[in-house]
This record gives sequence, C-alpha cells and structure tokens, in this order.
Amino acid sequence: MNRHLPAVAALARRPRALVLALALACAGAAPAASAADTAAPAPAATAILVHGAFADAGSWAQVAKRLQARGLNTLSVRLPLTSLRDDAEATRRALQAAPGPVVLVGHSWGGTVITEAGDDAKVSALVYVAAFAPDVGQNTAEQGRGYPTPPGLAHLVASDGLLRIDEQGMREDFAQDLTARTVRELFRTQSPIHARAFDDAVAHAAWKGRPSWYLATRQDRMIAPQLQTATAQRIGAQRRSVAGSHAAPLAHPGEVAEVILEAAGKRPPPAAAHEEG
Repeated sequence: MNRHLPAVAALARRPRALVLALALACAGAAPAASAADTAAPAPAATAILVHGAFADAGSWAQVAKRLQARGLNTLSVRLPLTSLRDDAEATRRALQAAPGPVVLVGHSWGGTVITEAGDDAKVSALVYVAAFAPDVGQNTAEQGRGYPTPPGLAHLVASDGLLRIDEQGMREDFAQDLTARTVRELFRTQSPIHARAFDDAVAHAAWKGRPSWYLATRQDRMIAPQLQTATAQRIGAQRRSVAGSHAAPLAHPGEVAEVILEAAGKRPPPAAAHEEG
C-alpha cells in the first residue's frame, strides 16, 4: 500500500470550509498594491508670474529661482502689453500649460491682468505685488483717483501710442534701490505698453472668489503706497509690505518669494508685526 495514501485520505476528509480558509490565507499572504502605491502623485503647485509695464518675464528670474528651490514649479508669462484682452489670453495659455494647482502672481499692471484671467478652476490663490486690482467695470487708469500722484508718472513718455519711462524716471522712481548698472539695463530693455491698455475695463474680478495676498512697497514712486494699502483692504487680501521701490521682484526677490510660498501653503504666515497696518 502506498505510504502516502493515509495522508491524502485525511486531507480529503477535511471540511470544505477549512480548505477554503487555507486558500484565502495563502492568497492574503501575497503582497497587494494599495491605492496609494498605484495612484500617480499629485502634480506640484505652480507659481505663474505675470510682469508689469516697462518690464518683461526676466524680471521674475530671482524670485523663480527661490521658489524652485522650495519645490514650487514656476512659469513666467511674457505679455505682449498690447491690451488687457491680449495679456489676459497670454496668461490663460500659461494656466492651461500648468500641470496642477496655480498661485497666480501679478506685479503692477500684471495685477490687472491676473484679476481678469484668474477666474480659472486651477487658480488656488492670487498674489498682488505693488499691483492694481480693479473691480468689474473699472479700468487701471482710474485706480489712482483720490490718491497722491506718484512722481514717476511725470517721466512717462508717449510715442506712437506706446508708453515708456525715461531714464531719469527709471533711476529715481521705478528702481531707485537697484544698482546704476541694473537700472541702465532695465531702461535699455524695457517693454513699452500700449497706452490704451490702461483704459480697458475689467470683465472679471478673480479676487472675489480666490484667497489673495498683497505685498505693498512702502517706498514706491510709481503706484502710491496709500493706494496699495487701500487696494489690499478692498479686496480682502492678506497684507504684507516691504520698504522698497516699485521694482520689488528685482530689488526684494526674497520677500516676494516668501509671500508666494505662503499663498502656496509652503510656509507658516509671518508674525503680525510684519503685516501691513
């Protein structure tokens, strides 16, 4: 008689439930991929940086470098500076290219642009840097009514429908806290804006539906600091400030980057002493 037959017979007599339990136990021992293992990682947030008049996308270079070092993707928009509609469309194209949630940042005229273009589902927060933030139906030109006239406006030069800032204005009013060499380069490479763009009315006010931050420049000679403070209050923004010129992305890239990181949830908010009063 085969010596293995008694063992086989014993197994055959085991209840079906026991065999099923053993089978399930063996199956459970095999490694199983969890949803966390198989799901694609969520795309990192992106800061989309929108420059102002008399500047270009390169003005964000030092800010972008700091954001990238802290794990934030960046896209710097190159505006045509031809009209609010054209500049908003350029910004919307950047929004479409961003892989994940977006912190939309605007400097100066760029604040009007992000106000118009920021009503996109990808936009999680808005950051205004010494910027305009009109309401629906308002234009940029009327934002300064009732506030002191900034001295830099006297140095705007109109030609063929375009506005530029002259070299003295660049040196004394736009970027007075930058080196003479940098100021000369800014003057030489400035991007003029079509004057009529400042008369284009805003059709959307993205700040009404998005959390906003505002970094005011207390020594600004292009947009009155009083107007900046009032704008931040009007739109309900988290307020920060820096003792610097209008050219904050170039003169104070660290402070600008910190506000953007705060809006992106990358750092805790500063102490109340650092907020604009």
